Amino acid sequence: MESSGLWIFLITTCLFSGIDGQTVEMDDGKSGYVGSKVDLRCRFINSSPPVKISQVTWQKLVNGTKQNVAIANPSLGVSVAPPYRDRVTFRNPAVRRRTPNLEDTTINFSSLRLIDEATYICEYTTFPAGNRENTVNLTVYVRPTTQMSLSTPTLVARSSNLKTPVATCVSANGKPPGTIRWETRVPGEVSTREYRNSDGTFTVQSDYILVPSKETHKETLTCVTSYNEEVFTDSVTLDIQYEPDVSVDGFDGNWYLNRENVQLSCQADANPAVSLYQWKVINGTIPSNAEIRDNVLTFKGPVTYDMQGIYVCDATNSIGTRSGSVEVSIVDKPVPQIATSDVISVIALLLAAGVLMGITVTVLVLKIRSRKDNSSNDSPSRKLSQPIRKRPGDDIQVPSFRTVL
Repeated sequence: MESSGLWIFLITTCLFSGIDGQTVEMDDGKSGYVGSKVDLRCRFINSSPPVKISQVTWQKLVNGTKQNVAIANPSLGVSVAPPYRDRVTFRNPAVRRRTPNLEDTTINFSSLRLIDEATYICEYTTFPAGNRENTVNLTVYVRPTTQMSLSTPTLVARSSNLKTPVATCVSANGKPPGTIRWETRVPGEVSTREYRNSDGTFTVQSDYILVPSKETHKETLTCVTSYNEEVFTDSVTLDIQYEPDVSVDGFDGNWYLNRENVQLSCQADANPAVSLYQWKVINGTIPSNAEIRDNVLTFKGPVTYDMQGIYVCDATNSIGTRSGSVEVSIVDKPVPQIATSDVISVIALLLAAGVLMGITVTVLVLKIRSRKDNSSNDSPSRKLSQPIRKRPGDDIQVPSFRTVL
């Protein structure tokens, strides 16, 4: 009895020591993009002595339920479940031979779909050791599509100064969701929202908000979308419509009697462009010798006192009407005009005079300091400090007499 028990112990020990040497090697996790390919590695490490591999089964774990994906059997060959038949193959050609080698049963997934994301099981059925398995998590990414546009077809600058979304950037149907940031020199605010779609992807929408104004017209907004390690950029240029900004040019302050060829010009900065210019004179009428052509008011003939007054130009576009004005005064004689070259010459002379004066002051200061230094050398205090030589008889004291009356 004791000898038979010893044999049972030795057989059991050898059997289980061989079982302990069998493992299924797989990656911890794999990932790929929708439409791409990915390999799910599965390799059987046999024991010594080796066990017999009866079958290898790939399964997908869905809500706790196992679904067959592919099977490799030494006798029955290879079979792939219908949902994967066109997309799953065993990478190792030895698996498909008449006498297969099933130690490496890595499968290749092509044309990945979102529904392929799951935990996959690679199970080895062996004799006499039983089943050995391992798992791998497959993550499927979806690269989002990025789109940027103006929030509304028409952006108008209003006096109310209300903030409004001017541009929208969308990162649509991505997994995981993308992130959006803005690059611009225009001050504004950002509002970002994230939505989960029914298929498990995400859509992110970001709006750039500011007060539309003339100053923001033709400014650039750039949307920067980041996804994993990829970066996408898109830009729009703001088209802000605004009322005309009007000024009247042409009066130089020197309209004198009998001067010829004078005119006023109405200058307007507007978006869209000005469609109508109108001229008028406050508390008066436009002189009969004036001719109006669009934004220019031309006076024919010599200048007269009748041309005096405040001239107003109204400029109109589809957004509104704004005005500019100038007061025209008439003088008897021409006002002396200083040429630009003369002005430059005067400035140059003043600068030269200033330099010369500075040099003169510096020289005078240096001379005064020099004289002060010389006079200090000859001062009485300096002479008293020198040693005095005594002559013979200098020490004889002469008695003083006082006369008494």
